[in-house]
Amino acid sequence: MKTVLHAIDTTGPGGAETVFVDLATRLPADKYRSIVLIRGKGWVYEELSRRGVTPQFLDAKGSFNWHYLKGLVDLIRQERVDLIQAHLLGTNVYCSLAGLLTRKPVVATFHGTVDIGEQERFKALKFGAVKLGARCVVAVSDSLREDIANRAQLRPGKIKIVHNGVDIAKFRRPRSDVLRQQHGWSSDNIIIGSLGNIRPAKGYDILLRAAALLKNSAASIRFVIAGQGKSDLYVDLLKLRSQLGLNDTVHFLGFNDDPAGFLSNLDLFLMSSTSEGFPLATIQAMAAKLPVIATRSGGPEEIITHGETGWLVDPGSPAAIAEAVVKLATDRALCERMAANGREHATRTFGIDTMLKAYQAIYEKLTQERAGPQTA
Repeated sequence: MKTVLHAIDTTGPGGAETVFVDLATRLPADKYRSIVLIRGKGWVYEELSRRGVTPQFLDAKGSFNWHYLKGLVDLIRQERVDLIQAHLLGTNVYCSLAGLLTRKPVVATFHGTVDIGEQERFKALKFGAVKLGARCVVAVSDSLREDIANRAQLRPGKIKIVHNGVDIAKFRRPRSDVLRQQHGWSSDNIIIGSLGNIRPAKGYDILLRAAALLKNSAASIRFVIAGQGKSDLYVDLLKLRSQLGLNDTVHFLGFNDDPAGFLSNLDLFLMSSTSEGFPLATIQAMAAKLPVIATRSGGPEEIITHGETGWLVDPGSPAAIAEAVVKLATDRALCERMAANGREHATRTFGIDTMLKAYQAIYEKLTQERAGPQTA
């Protein structure tokens, strides 16, 4: 049995955090012993606890935290870790350095370019550490693979693509009218939903401007957005909503811990992002058999075939989103075909078992090789 240390320095919720929790809790118990390291309490801690996992804590605050690195190395040695699985840039850097110090193989997973800020300090040094210390770098999409390979100057064989996976069965739910009942909406109202934390890359300002273009359309449309919203950006979005006269049309629901339940209330799913790695919410919506509108923002182009499994539009364009909404709102046959094709594609290609098997193949290969850094 191999011992795997799973580490991340964010507390969630989010797509990267969901994948982290799934990997840490769903690997075959007869093959892997999982040790889980997080920075503190939050959604990740609560979800791990719900699944019966008690994580260890180590805070990674600061631009470079020697205490965190030392604690990481001590944990690896104490628990006799065979392999380290890290997520997101900060943890990837620390774990790569710890892998060098302990001569343990490191898998460093990147989830999106949005997690690598343009103002990120010491970017070259950080990617240099990952290049030197990680035995395998995982990107969740092909576009992200190209970006990471260029930034870190990785040889082709060192970076792999593993698409994020979804527990498809969770999203096979019957339709729900909870939102209609809560808001007093009729069966004639078309409910369009978005799922994702309120961050600049989600493009919710663009969604609002698209909703404004649709105010006078023949269809009676309501927009609902599920995601954490305690930020200055959230306040700005509420102001914009008011300025556009959309207080009765667009509703921010806050954090939702039951995405399957939320999606079961929708008629159509909309992703308005300007940048995405490999959005779990899009796959979840397809698994829920919803027609999907998504922007060409990186990952969605690798998930959706335009007009077959979903509808793709250019990012940053309220007019393009509004046009797509009108198209799908008036073409039921198209919606039904895309929804059915989308679920079939998600089930066949993006199931959680497919993701887990891909990571296990990487783990098996690395733990069979001699531990230690490879030539980058």
